[in-house]
Amino acid sequence: MTCQPHPFSGHGNVRVHFSGYKRESISAINFLAQPRAFITVLSTLFASPPTIPAIKAPAECHILRTHSQMLPSSEKTGGTLCEEERQAADCESFGFDGSDIQGNEKQPETRIDDVSDPQLRRLLQLKEEYGSTWDGPNDPDDPYNWPPSRKIFMGIILSLAQLITLMTASIISAALNDIVADLHISMSEAQMIYSAYFLGLAFGPFIVAAFSEMHGRKWVWIAGNIWYILWNALSPVGKSKDMMVVSRLMAGLGASAGVTLTGPTMADMYGKKDRGKAATITALLPSLGPALGPIVGGVVTQLIEWPWIFRIMSISTFVITLLGFVYIQESYTPVLLRRKARGRSGATLQKALSWQFCANFLQRLALGIWRPIRLLLTRPIVQLIAIVLALNFAIYSLLLGTYATLFIDSYGQTQSVSALHYIAIAVAATAAAQIGGRLMDRLYRYLSNQQNDGEGKPEFRAPYLIPGVILLPISLVLYGWAAEYRVSWPVVDIGAAIFALGSIAVTQMLFAYQLDEFVEHGASASAATRVLSYSLGFAFPIFAPKLYEQLGYGWGNSMLSLIWILFCFPLPVVLWVWGEKIRGWGRSSKEGRVEGA
Repeated sequence: MTCQPHPFSGHGNVRVHFSGYKRESISAINFLAQPRAFITVLSTLFASPPTIPAIKAPAECHILRTHSQMLPSSEKTGGTLCEEERQAADCESFGFDGSDIQGNEKQPETRIDDVSDPQLRRLLQLKEEYGSTWDGPNDPDDPYNWPPSRKIFMGIILSLAQLITLMTASIISAALNDIVADLHISMSEAQMIYSAYFLGLAFGPFIVAAFSEMHGRKWVWIAGNIWYILWNALSPVGKSKDMMVVSRLMAGLGASAGVTLTGPTMADMYGKKDRGKAATITALLPSLGPALGPIVGGVVTQLIEWPWIFRIMSISTFVITLLGFVYIQESYTPVLLRRKARGRSGATLQKALSWQFCANFLQRLALGIWRPIRLLLTRPIVQLIAIVLALNFAIYSLLLGTYATLFIDSYGQTQSVSALHYIAIAVAATAAAQIGGRLMDRLYRYLSNQQNDGEGKPEFRAPYLIPGVILLPISLVLYGWAAEYRVSWPVVDIGAAIFALGSIAVTQMLFAYQLDEFVEHGASASAATRVLSYSLGFAFPIFAPKLYEQLGYGWGNSMLSLIWILFCFPLPVVLWVWGEKIRGWGRSSKEGRVEGA
């Protein structure tokens, strides 16, 4: 088997080339045993001054030595050393095994900023941050190097869970009239039941992010699903308005685990240049959720009865959670490396159960809960993303919450037929998620190669935002005035579909931008931006009936379009021109330190 060039090569490290002998060691004994090699070295040294401008630093050499030891024996034979072993040997020959050339102990400082290779820089950063690092850039334990099949299957399971989460948000919209009749409440009170779920989704991520950045993604995801299953199943018990509001709120808290952790988990496994690919995997099914929810809800309500809506959702989540328990693996790099470091230091169960450990746990939990709040309060880039995402999601929630009612009241359709109109939204959202993610990746790579010598930065995603911010107000006006004058229903569906295209594009781009900036604390950043989104998602559907009652669909949607234009139209230009500067405002020295690949 031939040796493959190591990706760390090409950093300008000095090598001494020996001719005519098999280079298995470069110790002084071997030099004496091989006079020809010794003479070659002397002639090389006297021919040119022995300058050593770019000898690898100790940590870098440690990574190279460790990685070279992992090579199969078949790659180390035949008289030719692989690139990794040559580099490791050079390091040792010049004293970088922890000593200088004379053998004296010394520990020169490693300046991470001076390392040009992004893969090596990431490994050194991880080593400094967590006391351990991966055994080279191709370490199979690194989630970036997991087989594609494992990444895709994990993404599908996470997507299925998020599909149920988002279906639960909108599934009762088609049953609101039945709920009003059975519970003897007003439509505004029914909208409160509908919206309570979003309030849980708004504040759950603070706890979810804290625990996930302490203990990893998998078990927090499973615990959140179990919490959701129990409270969602309790929602229709007793057919009480108060019980439904509380149960929907608590179910939303549990469901927030899947919503919060799906994006960061995929970012754990995919580098910056493949974020769009990750989005296409996890966005396919969730993009159908808001539209499929009312369809399933309408069919179940008409064929069985509306309480079965909640039971079906809980049973489905139970099955998905079992799949996740078996097949999902922990992907959060800091947790994996901390486990690796603890294993080397001999940490014991007795230490883990000590009082000091419990005190540290509570302190870290408090810091973890505070981190999203601090990001939202001190990072202008988080505030900017949160405002745009919140307005986008609030209008989307308003549209979903009133869409079936529009066709029942204005077009005289039945519940099951009115629910079918959500198919237009589902098809458009799916197309946007699948095509948009790939397009965003291609655009990101193109701009990285053209303008930054292959080094990407979040601002290269900004052009993808332009179609989204333009399509949203156009679609709202088309949908609103078509509904106002009761134009043929396909025109209304086209307006809603265009809205879904723009909404998904905006959401994809902003979450990818955010994950590029907050590699290590992606869950906290997600929690910080989602709290405003789901808070408005809670409020908008409650006043939606009053809005359309007073202004009608035409002027009501025109007002929403104007608000969107005022707040969001300048965003692509702002991010492209000043995005890097805005990202730097309020950033602490530790945030964003460990880079993504």
